[in-house]
Amino acid sequence: MNKRTHTCGELNSNSVDKSIILNGWVNTIRLHGQVVFVDLRDRYGKTQIVFNAEDYIGDFDVVKKLSMEDVISVIGKVQNRDEKAINPDMETGEIEVIISEMEILNEAAPLPFVISDRNSAEEDLRLKFRYLELRTDELQYNLKIRHKTYQVVRNFLSAQNFLEVETPVLMKSTPEGARDYLVPSRIHHGQFYALPQSPQIYKQILMISGYDRYFQIVKCFRDEDLRADRQPEFTQIDIEMSFVDEEMIYNQMERLICSVFKEVVGIDLPESFPRLNWNDAMDKYGSDKPDLRFDMCLINVKPLTDRSDFNAFKSVESVKGLVVSGGAKYSRKNIDELTDFVKKYKAKGLAWMKAEGGLLTSGISKFFNKDLQKELMDLTSINEGDIIFLIGDEKELTQSALGALRVEIAKSEGLVDKDDFKPVWVTDFPMFEFDKDTNRYIARHHPFTAPSADNIESIEKDPGGLKSRGYDLTINGYEIAGGSIRNHKPEFQEKIFELLGMDEVEVTERFGFLIEALKYGTPPHGGIAFGFDRLVMLLAGTNNIRDVIAFPKTTSAASLMDEAPSSVSDEQLVDLNISVIPKGD
Repeated sequence: MNKRTHTCGELNSNSVDKSIILNGWVNTIRLHGQVVFVDLRDRYGKTQIVFNAEDYIGDFDVVKKLSMEDVISVIGKVQNRDEKAINPDMETGEIEVIISEMEILNEAAPLPFVISDRNSAEEDLRLKFRYLELRTDELQYNLKIRHKTYQVVRNFLSAQNFLEVETPVLMKSTPEGARDYLVPSRIHHGQFYALPQSPQIYKQILMISGYDRYFQIVKCFRDEDLRADRQPEFTQIDIEMSFVDEEMIYNQMERLICSVFKEVVGIDLPESFPRLNWNDAMDKYGSDKPDLRFDMCLINVKPLTDRSDFNAFKSVESVKGLVVSGGAKYSRKNIDELTDFVKKYKAKGLAWMKAEGGLLTSGISKFFNKDLQKELMDLTSINEGDIIFLIGDEKELTQSALGALRVEIAKSEGLVDKDDFKPVWVTDFPMFEFDKDTNRYIARHHPFTAPSADNIESIEKDPGGLKSRGYDLTINGYEIAGGSIRNHKPEFQEKIFELLGMDEVEVTERFGFLIEALKYGTPPHGGIAFGFDRLVMLLAGTNNIRDVIAFPKTTSAASLMDEAPSSVSDEQLVDLNISVIPKGD
């Protein structure tokens, strides 16, 4: 193999007449009799190379038998392309290389799919041959975005006196929310480590230790059901600060995200992000991660539906309406499809009316007299040719179902500008939510979040109505970061555990070391964690988190390429004192 003098992405008109050596993969082949055109590719770009039977000193028949993805090394001279042959879509499109010598470094087997067209194969096939999919322009671009984001984050935080500290990967199991991935100990029989869902406790202990500004770009693991924007192992930007309040964290993190968007993809975000409390977010948008790139707010119409003859809405907690501009064009088939959509969110159905001829028509309009129709039209600002959808049920179910419908319609109507980015802080989350299955409160964020209350008595008085000092950063309908001010006093932390139904024995067993640490001069502190993969997904302009991870898992947490998870040998199990019980026994 000849040592390359240039990459396939750097040659231009200034390189004309230079003798060069390129190494790379055959991207495309075009046979024209005694002339063969090849686009040669490496991760830096593509260059058109030309084999002319008159100039090539090797076996020209070998050239004509080249296959896509063969790895070759070539020697040649750079020349300008004919003016008509210039390719403006190619960084090297002004030149071509006339090849005199070639060495085939490795031949490629027949390809399972066309690499230049990812959509030519199902995702499972592409994941099985991930090393081939990673050669595509799209994924190479995405991983470059990921790399650059790493660098910007590290440089920014380091410049702000944050100290990067690694925390353990093998830790104590303290499950709260998602299931832990457990690792059996060979030495300590019958005992297990857990892979971290988050470095949460360790970073709080670092604050106790006096390291007032910490960060880490860290792998985390959660054994939970997956979806397009979730993986069993994921990366987060983990941050914690001492002697801070919410505003100080907002300011610092806004500067970080502005730097990332500017330096990575050249996009200017506003210097200060808007704030939206949780109640307003749910009330107006039906989501605690609202997409603000389009309007369409949810409207409370229950005072009017209560006065109608539509009895189905009179016994429910909440009735919300959503006006879709120009929606009167929807056919009954369209409406039935949207009805099926909201049922996925546990809505029992989808009521509707169209604005036509100065009144509301069709759907459930017959249950509203003309005066009530006028009031409803004034309240909702519905115009001629619009449609209003209504859902009535429990408050949060109504909000979430109609909020999901809002997003679905915005996408189908082309109301979403993919090049627009609207960040917003969602604040004042409820401290707890009541779990009917377990008949107890569970934490909205995590149990280390501080309540808005000033004293323990107020926490005990009304836990269900308590607000937390938690906050999320949302961009375009995605939660990209979540954090909170923490409990820095042990008595507050113990009270939160008590309200979550943990007795003293359980608290000591699971979190005793933290309670103990909090007694030794813990400063007020708070932090945040960014979903790094999700952030890169936004920067790269894709909607699938697997597109920005080199070796992702499927939605069943499997790796199709190397067939993980897999069985292990009996000898390994014996070392661990583990036996596998068949499922169902």
